[in-house]
Amino acid sequence: MFHEEPIERHFMLTNGANPMSTVSELWQGPPDPQMRLASGSVSRATRTPEGPASVLIRRRDGGVLARAWGIGAEALLDMVPGLIGALDDATLLKPLHPLVAELIRTQPGLRLTRSGSVIDALVVSILGQKVTSIEAHRAYRGLLVRHGEAAPGPLELRLPPPPETLARLPYWAFHPLGVERRRADAIRAAAAVAPQLEAISRLTPEAGRRRLLSLSGVSEWTAAETMRLALGDPDAISVGDFHLPRLICAALANEKDGTDERMLELLEPYRGQRARVALLIEQGHPHQQRRAPRMAVRSIAAM
Repeated sequence: MFHEEPIERHFMLTNGANPMSTVSELWQGPPDPQMRLASGSVSRATRTPEGPASVLIRRRDGGVLARAWGIGAEALLDMVPGLIGALDDATLLKPLHPLVAELIRTQPGLRLTRSGSVIDALVVSILGQKVTSIEAHRAYRGLLVRHGEAAPGPLELRLPPPPETLARLPYWAFHPLGVERRRADAIRAAAAVAPQLEAISRLTPEAGRRRLLSLSGVSEWTAAETMRLALGDPDAISVGDFHLPRLICAALANEKDGTDERMLELLEPYRGQRARVALLIEQGHPHQQRRAPRMAVRSIAAM
């Protein structure tokens, strides 16, 4: 049974984090039924080790007030500091390029979020493999609407399907979502070992990355996106991204074209903080391009 009354906690932001811009990295666009952004607030539903819960986070008195519902409400409140960037240490990035220094100055509150759920971040990342953001967002919404469930509380959000459900779904159940067998099988295989994946939070980032890459259908890009979004890994750079190399090369070297190799070369001085540099450039460079590939939406029959 879900808690009918919410529980609340107030969190101070001693590291200067901007909670709304930080947690927005988890948002899967306007159709996202798991998360909703509004002026000065964000709401999100998730499954915790103690059970499902939803939370509403609002700016309040130099920090945030978080109100949570559900049997996992206490556990979700424990996750809020990671979600809003309060656990992220941005001072570890030492700017070696004038643009990076400027982006730090103009985006002082941008931090790396931690969703706290490896399997959720991995499913989102697999759905985003080699498709447009429109296709990925549509597939994620369909997955939650068809196979998830209503989240506790009055926020009208939906929970992602539990790993056991994902592991049991036949591959063809993903077809109405616009997801071909390759990505469907990758999600099903990951869901079957979800407990081992959640244990990544206790490993070093490199060990966690290796565990993700051991899964069928998980690429360097998918592993990096998962480590960055689930655990706030500041060095998880997404090799194989459609736009990111061009964006990084334009920002740091004023080069029109970019490759993964050149991107890694330019980011090498920032090793350990490469994902943070990429996020700063994505969010604040004047010639920003989002990561989503600008290619035509395709039929899964062609994939």
